[in-house]
Amino acid sequence: MLSRRQKHILLKFFSLFSVVRGYNILIIVIAQYLTSIYILAHDKTLKSVVLDVNLLMLVLASAATIAGGYIINNFYDSEKDLINRPIKSKLDRLVSQNTKLSFYFVLNFIAVIMASSVSFFSVIFFSSYIFGIWFYSHKLKKLPFIGNITSAILTITPFFAIFIYYKNLETVIFVHAMFLFLIISMRELTKDLENLKGDIALGYKTIPVIYGENTSKLMLTILSALTLVPAYLLLFKFEVGNMHYFFYLSVLLLIVFLFLLWKSNSKTHYLILHNILKFIILTGVFSILLIDVSVILSRI
Repeated sequence: MLSRRQKHILLKFFSLFSVVRGYNILIIVIAQYLTSIYILAHDKTLKSVVLDVNLLMLVLASAATIAGGYIINNFYDSEKDLINRPIKSKLDRLVSQNTKLSFYFVLNFIAVIMASSVSFFSVIFFSSYIFGIWFYSHKLKKLPFIGNITSAILTITPFFAIFIYYKNLETVIFVHAMFLFLIISMRELTKDLENLKGDIALGYKTIPVIYGENTSKLMLTILSALTLVPAYLLLFKFEVGNMHYFFYLSVLLLIVFLFLLWKSNSKTHYLILHNILKFIILTGVFSILLIDVSVILSRI
């Protein structure tokens, strides 16, 4: 049996894990490595990519920066989360704001140190990334359009770190990035619909707050249509191996998404839509393995 103190420490650990969204960070780490192996450095051996210390430092720096970003975002959104996510908010509050801020600075310091082991440019990149996350959480998040676009850009920024490292300028990479950017933009707008109550209460000027739910739904419909462009290119103009199954599935799920979207009128409905988009993103990460299923054997 655990003692009261051990239970308290364990609860605080889960609280901090909830704040930094450790499960999301793990997915991003996996995504960065799969992207490196199958897309950005597909001409290198599997061993040289997996055992690349510089890549490891960039991935760990990304993880530390993102964890810090979740902390500062949680700090600024604490009041809104009490309205939109009361249960999660109670868990998050088991760790004091001072402790969270201290951990935030430690994580950012660690990220810069790791980046410095790669290059001076990496230090500049991650320092700018850290500042961008803070500025978004502090100012831009409450602005319509700018907040949504900035959030989507910041979400895919960790992949730019390894993109710059490998200096791979193949067109297919930009098409993949465009598809991901559009799906993430849809997710951000859907989150705004999901959090409408808290945003109104605290004066956040999001798209649903200013322009209404119907306009937001129309924008989501347009974004869904735009995703068909990179999906079509990746299916019929580029070689993506068996990953084409993922893009067919994505199109099907987006049709379901649009059907449900125009029937949605509550937080629960928007949460379901949000989870559909999260499922597309998560499935997309592991579908990268389908680009070349023989890679483990052929590139050792």
